[in-house]
Amino acid sequence: MGSKQGRTYSPAWRAGTKLFFPALIKSIMKRDWSGYQHFPRQGGMIVAANHLSYADWPAMALFSYRAGRYPVFWIKSSAFKVKGIGALLRGCGQLPVHRGEADAALVLKVSEEALAGGDCVIIYPEGTATRDPQQWPMVAKTGVARLALSTGVPVVPVAQWGAQDILPYGTTKPHLVPRKTVHMLAGPPVDLHEFEGKPLTRDVLRGATDAIMADITALLAELRGEQPPAAPYDPAAARRAARARSAADGQEPASQTKTSSGTDPREATPT
Repeated sequence: MGSKQGRTYSPAWRAGTKLFFPALIKSIMKRDWSGYQHFPRQGGMIVAANHLSYADWPAMALFSYRAGRYPVFWIKSSAFKVKGIGALLRGCGQLPVHRGEADAALVLKVSEEALAGGDCVIIYPEGTATRDPQQWPMVAKTGVARLALSTGVPVVPVAQWGAQDILPYGTTKPHLVPRKTVHMLAGPPVDLHEFEGKPLTRDVLRGATDAIMADITALLAELRGEQPPAAPYDPAAARRAARARSAADGQEPASQTKTSSGTDPREATPT
């Protein structure tokens, strides 16, 4: 077994994924990708990206691999219990994220070890696919900022667009014919100097998180050729507003105002 700072993985599993998955992923999507030069060739790094669809995962995995870095994702811990899939995830050194608040911090500790060992850790800061009606990035959780500031590794922002056309979020039937184009654009590492060396207070973590998401949103605006909203969509505020409207109308909140939490293997990003 390979080892990075006490965390084990199987070189054979990783070698197998390199042989099998790139060709498979290429077969299901066209690619318009750029920005590989912003990925450090070695050393620990974080990739932070917007999240649109289950199809984000294979696209991002291949993008990272093409940039010369083996992808290590934050993935919901329950996925590791699925027969076959769990063995693959463990063998490749993927990082389980636990949903309980006490256990959620475990992924930060293991991620610090992974980064110290030179891994490329991929995080979707929103924690789930965006609920913004126009599919812009929404308010993100602060786990990515905490990890970045505690380790000092670079955070490379990546925007992606088009994976939702292959597999719209909430559906299980992919649209593979004709092949859709997935656009991906990486930018230079996020400038977090303003927050470095400060106590990791709520304000510092929120400020750093917002800086990361601002860079991702700007890259997505470039990909889409559109102007993003002045402020990101806040699902918690939307739920509160829905409850207030329902209370005023004497009705229960509509089910679509609730955030899904049991399906996406990346929905457990620590706050």
